[in-house]
Amino acid sequence: MSSQTMTHESGSKKTKSGKAKYTTAMLIDDNSLDNFINKKLIETNEFAENVIIYQEATEAMDFLKSTSKDKWPDVIFLDIMMPQMDGFQFLEAFEKLPEEQRMHMKVVMLSTSESFKDLNRANKNPYVRKFLNKPLTLQVLQAINV
Repeated sequence: MSSQTMTHESGSKKTKSGKAKYTTAMLIDDNSLDNFINKKLIETNEFAENVIIYQEATEAMDFLKSTSKDKWPDVIFLDIMMPQMDGFQFLEAFEKLPEEQRMHMKVVMLSTSESFKDLNRANKNPYVRKFLNKPLTLQVLQAINV
């Protein structure tokens, strides 16, 4: 882990009303600015009580493989284009997780890709609940009901 790059952050900050839509959201994106903005949007708008951030999909997968059930994220926002392990490679590894874990976590792909091929591939994956274009906005966040 580079001292210049935040690869994992976990916050247990409760929302103002304590009535977040989800307990935990995970952001997997190599862009730290996108992660920062999305985390603030999620927290401010009470989408999730906790936000876990990974800039590398391999580290996120290691976390999912080793963490206890009470720490599983409810929603995973997954970027497509990342170094080492891209979003689709992450989904291949995700498919190998225990069924109970896969069913608990809902994957939402977030990408700047306007490729019809990527959209088609994401829509064919049984674990992808939504495919959204970046940036994540308040209107889009409020409409997510996975």
